[in-house]
Amino acid sequence: MTSAPPDPAAPAAPAAPDAPAADPPRSRRVAFLVAAAFFMENLDATIITTAVPAMAQSFGVAPVALSIGISAYLLALAVFIPVSGWVADRFGPRQVFASAILLFTLASVACGLAQSLPVFVAARILQGIGGALMVPVGRLVVLRSTPKSGLVKAIATITWPGLVAPILGPPLGGWIASAWTWHWIFFLNVPLGAVALVLALRWIDGAPGERRPFDWPGFFASGAGLAALMYGLDLLSHTAIDWPQALAFVAGGACSLAWALWHLRRTSHPLVGLSAFGVQTFRVSVFGGSLFRVAISTAPFLLPLMFQLAFGFSMVASGFMMLALFAGNLGMKPATGWVMRRLGFRGTLMVNGVLVALGFVACAALSPDTPLAVMAAVMVVGGMCRSMQFTAFSTLAFCDTTPAQTSSATTLFSMFQQLSAGIGIAFGAIALSVAQRFTGHAGHPGVADFRIALGLVAALALLALMDAAGLPRNAGARVSGHGDAAAPQASR
Repeated sequence: MTSAPPDPAAPAAPAAPDAPAADPPRSRRVAFLVAAAFFMENLDATIITTAVPAMAQSFGVAPVALSIGISAYLLALAVFIPVSGWVADRFGPRQVFASAILLFTLASVACGLAQSLPVFVAARILQGIGGALMVPVGRLVVLRSTPKSGLVKAIATITWPGLVAPILGPPLGGWIASAWTWHWIFFLNVPLGAVALVLALRWIDGAPGERRPFDWPGFFASGAGLAALMYGLDLLSHTAIDWPQALAFVAGGACSLAWALWHLRRTSHPLVGLSAFGVQTFRVSVFGGSLFRVAISTAPFLLPLMFQLAFGFSMVASGFMMLALFAGNLGMKPATGWVMRRLGFRGTLMVNGVLVALGFVACAALSPDTPLAVMAAVMVVGGMCRSMQFTAFSTLAFCDTTPAQTSSATTLFSMFQQLSAGIGIAFGAIALSVAQRFTGHAGHPGVADFRIALGLVAALALLALMDAAGLPRNAGARVSGHGDAAAPQASR
């Protein structure tokens, strides 16, 4: 049985009622708990990169063989994120979130105890499955426990791991592997996971499950499409790009996702509902926001390379500069709500979006002779601006979605967020490769190459503002508190 796709011209759905706010302190505690779980999951995506030589020696394999450990984790995330909404609806967000934490923690133990590469890869796949359920279901828990008026603070709390973990992961992994052994990279998750599991069972309210058929065609098509696309993007991020193979995976993944979209619009019980795309604020956050997330995802790839290869910095000095970016990310959080109340979502996204692009331009203007204090200041301000934009886009996504749309909306948002991270690294690698072809510095990028690459990233950040420019002035006012929050909002 099939159903017609939603009519874009249909009247807007009524605004979602405000979530109950019987216990605001508990809502804040849940947001911090979910943020801690997100940090653990995001950190494990990149923390092993600098520990690869030590791990390869332990397994008796070449270092390049360890790349499968990173890829297996990311591919498992991509395959199982689409199923997270159905699982949460079927068994309840509390049970699924707690189970995801338990699976992730046990898989971390298995990673640390692994004595061979195949066993390690299998454990990383289990970690990825746990992470795939943890992130979207954790976001769903926060959305359901937070009133609309508290959404900005809650989203600001749970978005910082996505900004911070990719920056802290590589240097932290290298330090742990040097000071102790690489096994502790994973064993450190055990006390964190144990505490998070106990608090999840204590703080998160249970909810009855909802029985509905599982969409196997949608699962296979979306899972295979995301996995192929992520793998193709990973190939595009390598120094020596195998273009035919990479493009074949990207094209195959895109075709599979296109079929999945066709199927989800027509089946009576889709794995992921698409009605949230009928809400303008959600569309802007997903499409324009994805371009922005692609742009900022290039920073952990391009900037350390620029500091080390073009400026001649040591790994420690490069890490210090990235920590300045991290400091800016955290430093902006307290001011996020204040700025949105003054400017609204559209004003914040447009003004701050230009500042994000200028931040990349400022990074491109740096040189080896620039004083360290100036470099650090550029990184701090850049971190502040990208943190503001990240939070604004992430909050905008759920301003006008109804309770019935929340589960599918969180799944869709997580899918696009995961793709954006993969595309960001690939975009950074391709931009640098294009720059080297232009300057003739193939294999030996210099200052000019990174300036061209960062200029391309700045242009992409500006392109991301086209969607936001079409938002009504009072978009999301009930959440941001800007202007007359009671004024009617165009949601379609």
